[in-house]
Amino acid sequence: MTKQHRTDWFHEVKWGIFMHFLGGAADGGAADGGAADVSAAAWNKRVETFDVNGLTAQLQAAGAGYFIITIGQNSGHYCAPNRTYDDLTGIFPSKCSKRDLIADLGDALAPTGIRLLVYSSSVGPGRDHEARKGLKQYHEWNDADHNGNTDWNRYRQVEHMLNWEKILGEWSQRWGNKISGWWIDGCYHKAERYPETEEPNLKTLANVLRSGNPDSIVAFNPGVRVPVIAYSEHEDYTAGEVSGTLPLLGEEPAVLPVRRFLDGEQYHILTFLGDYWGHGEPRFNANFVAGYTEHINRHGGVISWDVPHTANGLITDSAMKVLSRINR
Repeated sequence: MTKQHRTDWFHEVKWGIFMHFLGGAADGGAADGGAADVSAAAWNKRVETFDVNGLTAQLQAAGAGYFIITIGQNSGHYCAPNRTYDDLTGIFPSKCSKRDLIADLGDALAPTGIRLLVYSSSVGPGRDHEARKGLKQYHEWNDADHNGNTDWNRYRQVEHMLNWEKILGEWSQRWGNKISGWWIDGCYHKAERYPETEEPNLKTLANVLRSGNPDSIVAFNPGVRVPVIAYSEHEDYTAGEVSGTLPLLGEEPAVLPVRRFLDGEQYHILTFLGDYWGHGEPRFNANFVAGYTEHINRHGGVISWDVPHTANGLITDSAMKVLSRINR
């Protein structure tokens, strides 16, 4: 199946919801306003109390066509078990939850027709130094010297990349058709880190991500880019992180394409509804959000709205009031 046909369903549903469900301050505080990193026991409790059925009802009420959720990020806490990760890091008790939240979400969403996608970083947990040792991750751009270091070749780390592909492959094969796609963060400087002529690279990573479901759509995030760019021939849709900037058609430099595909990829953008990723009060009123979503859709694009949420995984009431306007 070609990348254009893989994204047909994505284009048809027009918009969806993104959720940063994370472990603590090492993840940038997106999930909990900067609370201290949690223990393995506390993380397990948080994942266990995630209200899958309540969230499913909210997604239906909002009219979202898909839902994207983080598996984990910098802290090393993940919302699904992974034996490969545990074996490589040697961390006990595991920071991977006992509950497979992704599988549970997939089962709950399947009868509704709402698709499930997952977020992962392109590398291991940058701020869990114990895990990094086992994963052979010796350099990471969150390290203290990253602002002055321009030698991106040092971040290639082939052994680490192969380890991370094994971890992602275990998840992909376990979830199979329960998930319909991936959004991969931190794929900076592809020429140095993912050369086309040398494996592992974005081609091998895409193959791993699709190992459980060949029809999974994949995006590799190069960072905030306005205008949005098509980044790799091995992705299906643009990662489209625009952060706080909303592209408008015909306004330089924040322009939209006038058709569905951008260099062969489904045009897609991602921004936050709250005051930052995963939290805060809505920064736009309901009419604006509905109108802007329609604006993106009218030009062939798809938009993901990142939502503030409660500790048990429900979208906040104030965000739901805004999102429900899109459905109406």
